[in-house]
Amino acid sequence: MTKEMSTKYDPSAVETGRYQWWIDQGLFKPSGDKKAHPYSIVIPPPNVTGKLHLGHAWDTTLQDIIIRQKRMQGYDVLWIPGMDHAGIATQAKVEARLRKQGISRYDLGREKFVQQVWDWKDEYADIIHQQWAKMGISVDYDRERFTLDEGLNKAVRKVFVDLYKKGLIYRGTYIINWDPQARTALSDIEVVHKDDQGAFYHVKYPFTDGTTFNGKDYIEIATTRPETIFGDEAVAVHPDDERYKELVGKKIKVPLVDREIEIIADEYVTPDFGTGMVKITPAHDPNDFKVGKRHNLPELNTMNEDATMNENAGKYEGMDRFEARKAIVKDLEDQGYMLKVVPITHSVGHSERTGVQVEARLSTQWFVKMKPLAEMALKNQQTDDRVNFIPERFEHTFTQWMENIHDWVISRQLWWGHRIPAWYNKQTGEVYVGMEAPKDAENWEQDSDVLDTWFSSALWPFSTMGWPDTDSADFKRYFPTNTLVTGYDIIFFWVSRMIFQSLEFTGKAPFKNVLLHGLIRDEQGRKMSKSLGNGIDPMDVIKKYGVDALRWFLITGSTPGQDIRFSYTKMDAAWNFINKIWNASRYVIMNLGEMPAPVLPAKEKWDLADRWILSRLNATIEQVTEMSEKFEFGEVGRALYNFIWNDFCDWYIEMTKEKLNNGTAEEKADTKNILGYVLDQTLKLLHPIMPFVTEKLWQSMPHDGKSIMVAAYPTVDAELNDPAATEQMDSLIEMIKAVRNIRNEANAPMSKPVDILVKTKDAHLTEMLNANRDYIDRFCHPAELKIGADVEAPKLAMSSILAGAEVFIPMAELVDLDEERSKMEKEIAKLEKEVERSNKKLGNKKFVENAPEKVVEAEKQKAVEWQQKLAAAQDRLASLQDV
Repeated sequence: MTKEMSTKYDPSAVETGRYQWWIDQGLFKPSGDKKAHPYSIVIPPPNVTGKLHLGHAWDTTLQDIIIRQKRMQGYDVLWIPGMDHAGIATQAKVEARLRKQGISRYDLGREKFVQQVWDWKDEYADIIHQQWAKMGISVDYDRERFTLDEGLNKAVRKVFVDLYKKGLIYRGTYIINWDPQARTALSDIEVVHKDDQGAFYHVKYPFTDGTTFNGKDYIEIATTRPETIFGDEAVAVHPDDERYKELVGKKIKVPLVDREIEIIADEYVTPDFGTGMVKITPAHDPNDFKVGKRHNLPELNTMNEDATMNENAGKYEGMDRFEARKAIVKDLEDQGYMLKVVPITHSVGHSERTGVQVEARLSTQWFVKMKPLAEMALKNQQTDDRVNFIPERFEHTFTQWMENIHDWVISRQLWWGHRIPAWYNKQTGEVYVGMEAPKDAENWEQDSDVLDTWFSSALWPFSTMGWPDTDSADFKRYFPTNTLVTGYDIIFFWVSRMIFQSLEFTGKAPFKNVLLHGLIRDEQGRKMSKSLGNGIDPMDVIKKYGVDALRWFLITGSTPGQDIRFSYTKMDAAWNFINKIWNASRYVIMNLGEMPAPVLPAKEKWDLADRWILSRLNATIEQVTEMSEKFEFGEVGRALYNFIWNDFCDWYIEMTKEKLNNGTAEEKADTKNILGYVLDQTLKLLHPIMPFVTEKLWQSMPHDGKSIMVAAYPTVDAELNDPAATEQMDSLIEMIKAVRNIRNEANAPMSKPVDILVKTKDAHLTEMLNANRDYIDRFCHPAELKIGADVEAPKLAMSSILAGAEVFIPMAELVDLDEERSKMEKEIAKLEKEVERSNKKLGNKKFVENAPEKVVEAEKQKAVEWQQKLAAAQDRLASLQDV
């Protein structure tokens, strides 16, 4: 035990060396107690693309709170850490670094480039480990995984092969989203739509057989992408559009090229949009692709992988797509094809990772057939194995996406990732899919593509526990996991995919609960981004305030599923709260001395303050435990703050000073034990949120056990419930506050004794106040104190109306009668409103019948108290009218 404690909370001194001590003691590992219930969480693996941000800090804090609490509650907990290789995102970072050196991945070749990415991974994994340590997260590092490690690779291959054999993975030519910078396919949810400035280019498409329409020898087609006209294979109209029925089957010429196409009828066209005529470019638009399939149209690709124009673009070959657009527009104008250009703002898809505009590209890719997997996931939500979404509204988000899901393009034209386990025979072109390469490997060539990074992270909850080895000890003990904590923005990307993959391969949902949090925004409510320059490094915050203050801010400012705003003002408040805890604990610890671990004295020795603080502690334990189970950590913080700051520090500690200074040896010993007990329990309640400072304080006081981390979490003790003590102390505190308020109004300092008269209407209240005159003396400093039903209310006095009592402080020379009457009139008006509100509530049949019984009873009690206060205030005003 350390008795020397600084007078101010110093987070750096508190945190230094503590995390390593926890690791050295093996405290982050599962207990191995087979009689204990298992509880497991897998960390959402951060990408090795860079350092962790405040969102990661929030995410890991929530998980750590859950894990630390469950560990203290006796569960056999496992929290698996790990990181994600993040395919395209990491490759893009490394390629950007190489570009600064004037090198491309093609200069290095696949093997050397991949080694560069591994070097990047090692560099940033080290940084992330340091950040995890700073955050204090209690993960089992011995079980750490990486989405590209050997075990996960085996799981990925197993899943791919099995889905392929079931016909749920197939290879096909289809229109996909294409990132021309990364030169890879993207899934729909890797495309971010942004408003771009563009134009509708209205272009003439001349008839080739002398036909005229509305007196013109051409039709008018509007397009936003003139660079794709070389891939046009038809113009479509709606079959029911009377305007164009006679044109179906007519031939027209593609501008700038000597190529003839036909006007076709297809229900895809919206007649009342634009001219009701649409050019069909099957190789460059997903909807046009479907139309083309229905009409057996050719699929002419006019662009290379890097979005330069190819040989099918004629003289524009080799030009960048946007340069080609300018050149084509100029030629259309020069050759008389351009009718008009109308500027517009329209939504355009961009790559989530590289930021470049996405191309719709005809490509051969690997796909997962999603419908049967989605149906299974939706069906499971109707069973006992359903996943609980917190908040519940996000289940609708999940359901809606699953009901409208498209097949998932899983191949990526990258070098960093899980190589697709498919080989092609060099002579015959035969496709082989298997766990290992064909025996005659020299005759086969492996697919050069890798899998979408979400394909491997979708297996994370079970692949990290040894699957596909279903006899793995961790898999048998800790799977399914209990709770997943993640942001609501990756329900589509990750949460849904984990659910259907787990159901498909383990027969179980991967987790029982999904706790979804929002985004951290700046003080103005803006999303943090590099472009705005408003990002905040959590390590900078920790350096200034300490990690416990950051963790406290992150959980007290949030409601499940909602965004929060970062605030330095709130960080200051968080530090101040910990400093308050520090100073209160320091006072208690200094008084405890070398005594053994605190034990509650016999109940008959407790005075009112003792009974009250233990009852309040019990109520706080109940509320904190209940709110934690509901993941309402903001409410947990509120309950702890109110108990610690108000009940324990401002009242109980102050009330103990009289006994500690002037009591008998026995009274001092009993008071120290109760003080120590309450502090011990309070630190344990706080520990999951503030691990560092609570460990330091707990180690500094008399205690039993190695670490607070593995000490027993407080539990509700029915013996400590004392409603009478709570009611009596509420009355005592209300009286003390009333006296202080009167003194404050009259500018009568606490050092100046004043007469205090308390007129009571209840024998029990009179008895309680008289029994606690010591506290009234300490907190109110009376010259003379009278308590009773027979107290005469002086005319020239300042007063306050309480529940069951009136307080008077005679101050003839200070009392302004007009002001006192005005004050009482305002008090009466306020009390009349409260009486009316309470009566209206109790007169509401729905409230009385549907609200919990204790809520209704509490409201009835309030109604009685308001009525009593109102009567007393009216009597007081009447007495003042006679003066």
